[in-house]
Amino acid sequence: MKKVVFPVLICLFLVISCQQKKETEVKKEVSKLSANGEEKMEPKLTIADATTILSKKEVPVLCYHRIRNILASDGNDMKTYSVNPSDFAGQMKALNDNGYQTILPDQLYNYLVYGKSLPKKPILITFDDSREEQFSIGATEMKKYGFKGVFFIMTVSLNKAGYITDAQIKNLSDEGHSIAAHTWDHHMVTKYSGKDWETQFVKPKAKLEKITDKTVSYFAYPFGLWNEAAIPELKKSGYKMAFILSTKRDVSNPLFTVRRIIVPGGMSGQSLLKNIEKKFNK
Repeated sequence: MKKVVFPVLICLFLVISCQQKKETEVKKEVSKLSANGEEKMEPKLTIADATTILSKKEVPVLCYHRIRNILASDGNDMKTYSVNPSDFAGQMKALNDNGYQTILPDQLYNYLVYGKSLPKKPILITFDDSREEQFSIGATEMKKYGFKGVFFIMTVSLNKAGYITDAQIKNLSDEGHSIAAHTWDHHMVTKYSGKDWETQFVKPKAKLEKITDKTVSYFAYPFGLWNEAAIPELKKSGYKMAFILSTKRDVSNPLFTVRRIIVPGGMSGQSLLKNIEKKFNK
């Protein structure tokens, strides 16, 4: 009996010793990799619920449409949605001089959902409707301060006179700006049914992804109008977050009702700063 038991015990000891040695080597290797910066073991992230997202401090989000000289003959809407190039330049300077740093939607999403940190004074600068001057004037002026923007593109207008081209979109994306969707033809989301979801959500996303060779995950509602039917369709289409205008966020879907304020014509840099404080720091 002893002749049988003794060899078994020896084998068991060797197996245990070998296993412990391997575990020690693995731990040392992981520690070594982490120290060399080759591998990091990230803690598991907790996904915030709607209540938690709504409790976070809102990040200011600006919305621009036209950057053009306002004319005396312009109608009220044109005056509201247009900003003089000189005013836009003053606004960008005011933001920079007052310590604002632009962030992009990925950063906002990670802040809201995972509690990731942001700069001390973050801000998103967004552009709707794909106008060419957003590229030639807007992006050029922002570049002076290292600012990055979010360009919400309606794909029906691509490459048409006065509108952004495929090449300009690719350039913006390559320069670190965010390209996002603003439907195909700017029809109100509240009127969609049937194949409209594919036409207005799915196809524009695919078109922009083909141009940029990057995933498009963000959307802006035309006129800032939305309804409950749109949100599951946006999610199904692969969007992670959507932007409205200055109305209240939805208590159940804050990620799909992110607030923005339109920057109206005639607003100085100092007036913009005051408006940001008033609208977002309550």
